[in-house]
Amino acid sequence: MRLTTGAPWAVALAALLVSGCAAPQVPGPAAAARPSVVAKPSAAFNPTDVAWIQLEIPMTESVLALTDLAPERTANPSVLALASQVAAQQQQQLAGLRGLLREAGLPPTNVHEGHDMPGMVTKSDLLIAQRLNAEPFDKLFRKHLKDFLTQSLLVAKGEQTSGANEATKQYAKTLSAAREATLADLR
Repeated sequence: MRLTTGAPWAVALAALLVSGCAAPQVPGPAAAARPSVVAKPSAAFNPTDVAWIQLEIPMTESVLALTDLAPERTANPSVLALASQVAAQQQQQLAGLRGLLREAGLPPTNVHEGHDMPGMVTKSDLLIAQRLNAEPFDKLFRKHLKDFLTQSLLVAKGEQTSGANEATKQYAKTLSAAREATLADLR
């Protein structure tokens, strides 16, 4: 589906977050032990800003977990170089995203824990990757990286169009440029 500018981006981002995060959650001992604190974001951040930040952080963390596997799973110099480059970029971008989360006045809680969403490298994806070596790992690594970058670009465009916080919108633009360059390297 191709979206255009304007309010449809906010609707699409909200729909993605609601439908993509619809995995049933079974509360366990850890969930019951967590206090239920609902933080209210700063007025300078609208729901699109908050949703984008809260989605990008776990997506970025998940791709970092994948890049961590590369040195153990492959000897392919191009994949190792790509994993190293992506890891360095994503660490830097993650620091910026966490700064925006703090600025918004939100806790560092992963509201997407256990969710299977487009662009997210899930725990089951990581378990599969841990069992692969050489060419099969390389292929899976590139696929997950491409999915992550593609989805990240989609939701960042929604933030740029429908976000309210100028610093967050600018960060989405900067992040998009870097991720587009990495995606171009994959092609």
